[in-house]
Amino acid sequence: MEQLRVGLIGAGGIAGVHIAGWQQLGAHVSVYSRSGAAHLVQEFGVAEAESLDALLADCDLVSILTPTTTHHEYAMAAIAAGKDVMCEKPLAETTARAAEIANAAKSAGVRLFPAHVVRFFPEYVAAKAQLEQGLLGSPQVLRLSRASAAPAAGSWFFDEEAAGGIIRDQMIHDLDQALWLAGDVIQVEALQAPSTVDGVVPRPVTAKVFLTHESGAVSFLRGEWGPDNMPFHTSIAVEGDAGMWRFPLPLAADLGGATAPVGGQLPQQSPANSPYTLQIGEFAQARSTGAPSRVSPYDGVMAVALAEAAYASIASGGPVEFSAASVAKLLD
Repeated sequence: MEQLRVGLIGAGGIAGVHIAGWQQLGAHVSVYSRSGAAHLVQEFGVAEAESLDALLADCDLVSILTPTTTHHEYAMAAIAAGKDVMCEKPLAETTARAAEIANAAKSAGVRLFPAHVVRFFPEYVAAKAQLEQGLLGSPQVLRLSRASAAPAAGSWFFDEEAAGGIIRDQMIHDLDQALWLAGDVIQVEALQAPSTVDGVVPRPVTAKVFLTHESGAVSFLRGEWGPDNMPFHTSIAVEGDAGMWRFPLPLAADLGGATAPVGGQLPQQSPANSPYTLQIGEFAQARSTGAPSRVSPYDGVMAVALAEAAYASIASGGPVEFSAASVAKLLD
């Protein structure tokens, strides 16, 4: 079996877990970054490509790890070169551009894997299994929260015009979870405190998103970018008409659980069983067998559409109607 050649675009903070995951699978990894990747070469022994063209010429699959506004540019270039694409969330800064990526991949006959990694965290996988096995009945209420230290002050994450913002970046994980667990959405309402001023998101900041699903279920989402010393924390609770399931991560120390590193934006993980490695492994297998992945291009586009609807709600000061069918029509 030939060694899979993976080309990473981007050398930021998320690159390390992706490299470790691909190396767990025995892939050859090369990296291209406009700002250079010498630190990754030194830490992981990867190859550094001198240009995007050089990277595309030396890989089978491209993994895009760059700021959101560059996803469309890099994805379209990779697709045009006939490469399969894995792209960090969100797939693009707008629904229309996310759909363009999905349609281009389908037209070119290449695979597109939106990287919604929370679908691979065991706690969320367990929630999905509880629902699919009928142990909770039909979902009625979902409560999802996510909190971490805020990204570095002054970074693009706080510039909404550059596709930053807590809902589009951090909370898109839980928008995707609500879609995965409770199905299509018909109404979105969102709040943020403090408010964005002149396109700049405050730091720290908290946001809430309320979703009404076509099934009648409701989802309550809360996200926080907190002070520099805030540990990473997530929780999920699913109430069905026949039972309830919940899990906090990390568990409080007095409940016997481990605590996340102070100031972290990711939970502690080992490369061997990291959700990033599980995600990469499933994508690699789907690529080689032609099987579907648990995250489809449709899912990637729909998560972006939900985030856009949340910002539309904040702008209007009230709930907005949402049509999954209208979003689906954007896809070939």
